[in-house]
Amino acid sequence: MTSVPGGATAPASIFRTVMGADFDRLHPQLQRRFSVGLASGEACTGRGVMDRIWHGRAFVKPFLALGSIRNILVPRAGRNVPFVIENVPYTDTFGRETVTFVRTFDLPGRSRRFDAQMVLSLKGDRVLDYLGTHQHLASDLHFRAEADGSLLIRSGEHRFREGVVDVRVPELIGATAEVRESYDDAAGRFRIRVRVENRYFGPLFGYEGSFTATYADVRRCGVRAGLRPVREEVRA
Repeated sequence: MTSVPGGATAPASIFRTVMGADFDRLHPQLQRRFSVGLASGEACTGRGVMDRIWHGRAFVKPFLALGSIRNILVPRAGRNVPFVIENVPYTDTFGRETVTFVRTFDLPGRSRRFDAQMVLSLKGDRVLDYLGTHQHLASDLHFRAEADGSLLIRSGEHRFREGVVDVRVPELIGATAEVRESYDDAAGRFRIRVRVENRYFGPLFGYEGSFTATYADVRRCGVRAGLRPVREEVRA
């Protein structure tokens, strides 16, 4: 259990479970946002603007375009891009509590999505981040509260699954993601900065901006069509 704004108490989410006592060091608004889950019965929708979506060197673009076919990463750069993130909890095909992290970027000419579904590991020591419409890519995520109450999320090992194939993605072609999310009391907005880079080739992709959040009773609103992945992966 953890306190949230207004003095209420929310049941443990998958994020509260994996962070333990460190969760209480987050800004109260971040505690509210990351208390989304089946126990709380809440879904969260963030709406705002990405001040900048950026790419690394030119050779990165074909890989981003390929990933975008399955809603992984965003193949176009831009500024002042309207943005929506949908965090909705549900029980997946394998009986696991899952929280969507579906991001939609309203780029000129065509909206682009970056889909992820988060699941608690069997040991409860990490969050598994399944990427894309078919969950072919999976990543370990590690959460940490910073001294200023912001949240730092770092990715760990990446794995690729397709049929009988189940391999670790080598560092040469893999990437590390770092997400920093905070709450700006003066502006009344969440601020987010995402950076994805390769150990050998440097920065690949990222975005930064801000948004406001609204909450809804997921038992009433449900999971809208198209939010869940086409295929779900059970391998952790």
